[in-house]
Amino acid sequence: MKNIYDLTQRELEEYFALNGDKKFKAVQVYEWLYKKRISKFDEMRNVSKLTIEQLKQDFTIKRIKIIDKREDTDVVKYLFNLDDNNKIEAVLMLHDYGNSLCISTQVGCNMGCHFCESGRLKKIRNLEAYEMVVQLLQVEEDLNLRISHIVLMGIGEPFDNYNNVIKFLEIVNNNKGIDIGSRHITISTCGLVPKIKQFADYDKQVNLAISLHAPNNEIRNKIMEINKAYPLEKLIPAIKEYIDKTNRRVTFEYIMLKDINDTRECAKELSELLRGINCYVNLIPYNETSHIEFRKSSKDTILAFYDELKKNQINVTIRREFGSKVKAACGQLRSNYKED
Repeated sequence: MKNIYDLTQRELEEYFALNGDKKFKAVQVYEWLYKKRISKFDEMRNVSKLTIEQLKQDFTIKRIKIIDKREDTDVVKYLFNLDDNNKIEAVLMLHDYGNSLCISTQVGCNMGCHFCESGRLKKIRNLEAYEMVVQLLQVEEDLNLRISHIVLMGIGEPFDNYNNVIKFLEIVNNNKGIDIGSRHITISTCGLVPKIKQFADYDKQVNLAISLHAPNNEIRNKIMEINKAYPLEKLIPAIKEYIDKTNRRVTFEYIMLKDINDTRECAKELSELLRGINCYVNLIPYNETSHIEFRKSSKDTILAFYDELKKNQINVTIRREFGSKVKAACGQLRSNYKED
């Protein structure tokens, strides 16, 4: 039976039309689901009993179960159990500009980034749109707060689950529903060039972030398997094409790995690679895990890297460190749960 949270407003309108009913009922149901946050169809007060019984017959309204929750300063990490007993994660980060939720898009990941815990446990399946939606609903209900920003940077590669991710965006962006603005949503990709080109034609102003993590193919090949399929000679032109089409700035994520990609020479090379591109670089202190040998760069090294980029007129920030005490890096909590 299909989950009601998997339907866009348009799909719900089509459902009612096929059942010989009025399309406006889709708006009523959407508002009960996402504005008033009902947990049972019977809680809808301005919808006929006949319609409610039809919805109960055709859809489930189930969410997913929180099985672990860990808190640290300005961060809460959740482990969820899905209907098929697979596990996914979401991480809430409290910023001065709002509450940002990092959402998973797949169970596991096949991209093979060597520094990432998510990829250590291979992809089992894609998440359906509703399984992304209910991550947000569960966190908001658990903490009694409003999530203002979404980043698709949790377990999985969003562009490897493109259609379900786009459907998820339609649901959370809908002003009759969850109503999170496009500019408050960011999708991160490790560099699936065909999907970057496809996303350039998407008609909403959702932000794009590229997990770059290296200034050249030699280093990137060693730490990111995707670079062997889509090296920088393919990736960078695709990003420039995306910027030309959308007139939107791109973020380059750059995890600082000790003695791997953090030298001043790497910073100079990165500056040259990105020169003239409408972008900014987000330097990320690595969140270490016991399962992977990489270590994070020292604060002095990160600052020297930052200074070199600034000197070369590259817009750059250093991301705050979140949740090292609660295993907040992608896939850590799930990985430990499976191995305990």
